[in-house]
Amino acid sequence: MLRGQLATASFFPPGGDRVHPHRAASPASLTKHPAGRPLSGLLRASPPPQGARFPAWATRSPQAMALVLAPLLAIVLNMWFQGGCLSQSTTLQAVGLGQLMLLPGFQEMGVRDEAAFFARGGIMDNWPGYDLNLFTYPQHYYDDLEYVLIPHGIVVDRIERLAKDIMKDIGCCDIMVLCVLKGGYKFCADLVEHLSNISRNSDRCISMKVDFIRLKSYKNDQSMDEMQIMGGEDLSTLAGKNVLIVEDLIGTGKTMKALLSSIEKYKPNMMKVASLLVKRTPRSDGFRPDYAGFEIPNLFVVGYALDYNEYFRDLNHICVISEHSKEKYRV
Repeated sequence: MLRGQLATASFFPPGGDRVHPHRAASPASLTKHPAGRPLSGLLRASPPPQGARFPAWATRSPQAMALVLAPLLAIVLNMWFQGGCLSQSTTLQAVGLGQLMLLPGFQEMGVRDEAAFFARGGIMDNWPGYDLNLFTYPQHYYDDLEYVLIPHGIVVDRIERLAKDIMKDIGCCDIMVLCVLKGGYKFCADLVEHLSNISRNSDRCISMKVDFIRLKSYKNDQSMDEMQIMGGEDLSTLAGKNVLIVEDLIGTGKTMKALLSSIEKYKPNMMKVASLLVKRTPRSDGFRPDYAGFEIPNLFVVGYALDYNEYFRDLNHICVISEHSKEKYRV
């Protein structure tokens, strides 16, 4: 048999009408990636020939059809990555989001707009994550993690996009970056680096100063009602400044609201909040940052400078901590 016939026989059961699996996309159907590379043309086939029909089992069950197409999408993206057109992290992100879209649970989460949910970096409650064996991480954490929630490469790519959004909104002005320690230092360092790179290579310049404060709001894995502000210069120096607060994670939102209230007393010219993670929790008061990297389930995560009682800051990936390790490192 020809290869095309083998592929057709593999994916379509006997008796169903065949649609040629290797039909190329027409040039008119190609669209451009924001960076100028053709993207959807690889994934969008030209219309089937007149009279061709999809098999009856596929039209009756769109979910079954999606389960067939998802691995094909992964293969195409992987081949494209091997050709140098995509970074590895972008490939993982595309495949991961493709898997997410097959999972149920939008109604349970109260999500009404699926596209908007994924556009803001939403991760489903029942997302199984990535197997730890796919990645390298410190050996002393081998028994302490459940799975990788967000790989390091995806985190870095997402921060670069946040930097572009920030530059688009508040570029060409002086900014005071207020980094919330300790969990926000890696996010802040990468964000400032991307902002500096964009400023050097475009006609939109940005002048930045960086200061650091510490907010104490967690004990073990529980958020405390009271917040303590430590370190940093006198907040009165923020008067009349354009302030960008960089935080690692927003849970209930009470800590960030308290910080904003403290700064507002000194009347800054502008205040924006960038948070790498926003946690969906029933205790949330509805606060949303101006810039958010990922919206995650109500899980306790570590890595990329996020800690559990000062452990796991040396972990590059954002991972879910095991119940065993919570007891192991409890204070």
